[in-house]
Amino acid sequence: MNVLSGNAPARPIGNADPAEMLLTHYGQVRDASLAYCASLQTEDFGLQAVPETSPVKWHLAHTAWFFETFLLCPFLQGYTRFNAEYAYLFNSYYNGVGAQFPRASRGLLSRPTVDEVIGYRAHVDDAMGRLLTQQDHPERATILARTRLGLHHEYQHQELLFTDLKYNFHCNPLLPAWQTASLPVGDTPAPQSWHRFAGGLSLQGIDEHPDRFCFDNETPRHQTLLHPFRLAARPLCNADVLAFIAEGGYRNPALWLADGWARVQEAGWQHPLYWQQDRHGAWHIFTLHGLQPLDPAATACHLSAYEADALARWAGARLPTEAEWEHAAHAQLAEHPPATMLNGHFLDQGLRHPTAAAAESGGLQQLFGSVWEWTASSYAPYPGYQPAPGAIGEYNGKFMCNQLVLRGGSCVSARQHIRPSYRNFFYPGDRWQFSGVRLARDDRPETGT
Repeated sequence: MNVLSGNAPARPIGNADPAEMLLTHYGQVRDASLAYCASLQTEDFGLQAVPETSPVKWHLAHTAWFFETFLLCPFLQGYTRFNAEYAYLFNSYYNGVGAQFPRASRGLLSRPTVDEVIGYRAHVDDAMGRLLTQQDHPERATILARTRLGLHHEYQHQELLFTDLKYNFHCNPLLPAWQTASLPVGDTPAPQSWHRFAGGLSLQGIDEHPDRFCFDNETPRHQTLLHPFRLAARPLCNADVLAFIAEGGYRNPALWLADGWARVQEAGWQHPLYWQQDRHGAWHIFTLHGLQPLDPAATACHLSAYEADALARWAGARLPTEAEWEHAAHAQLAEHPPATMLNGHFLDQGLRHPTAAAAESGGLQQLFGSVWEWTASSYAPYPGYQPAPGAIGEYNGKFMCNQLVLRGGSCVSARQHIRPSYRNFFYPGDRWQFSGVRLARDDRPETGT
């Protein structure tokens, strides 16, 4: 049976919410998480195919746990936990607040039930409403800041809800769909072109400010020296990947980093995740809309950083650094402000899969939305970075090891959650996220390339 119903809110609220709008923003984000689950069956909520994915039910409970742990327990006088055991069950990785139920075993939690998790969310939401209306609370500034953090944390889990559910559905031979609707098919892939950037000293990152939201790993703003470079006008499309496959790209060790080639051999990679070829040679791709014919013009996704690097090497290019990507993003927003955030695909558009980039109409296509774009930059602290004190400081800083940065957002990202300075990060072998490739090249006038 369907246990949830409703639609995601149509009117987005921006990052810089005034205090009087925060409760409205809170309600919209929290309601959206439930609305995205409206088409699921009860059995879908507990799926966990691999340790890297989490059940839908766990995402719904963990986001409530965040508000309860970091806002209600410390700041709402007389607050009573919905269930004391949830402090352990739904703690993700915050060692500073206690032990955690093992991540790889989240799919074993048949209890609490889905209805109990929804009741937990309602309990937390009611209490948050009381807390946010306490205008004279002595910790008002901290409450507002942590609430904004919690809402952007929930945006992240909305995205994970879709990426994890997709992977879990893919493991079922019946290939169930989150939404049964055909995806639009693009025309002939747009020809690739390149945009030049002069380089020089560039500002990267953002400074914290009470009137806008950012994560601590985006701070502080600092200068970076860039050499002249070029970025491709669009991300790689499926036709590009098909050409890579046809030319033996998954069989040529010269194209791969050592760790990447080891992964290709160990895992038997022959094509991107979710691709499959029928007995007639036709390619299909599993999506949240079910199994669909592969659209050659659509933006390629679910590529690991190893595949991204190999594709770039095959194309005679490289991956951009995150500083180059951010520099280009600011330039794009300055030159094409309305179009930049409109030519990619976001969660509010209802398609849970990237489609083709539009024919170039000036500027970089799908720079925001559609697919997260791998960079060549290690996820590391900026000069002068300081994590927040206490357990809340475990949010980003402790993961600055062995991961690479991605930029730009994806088709399952909330539009109001993405900005030029936003830093996503995953391990280079990860493929279940909506991750893709935008090529970069050094701009060397003497060679004309």
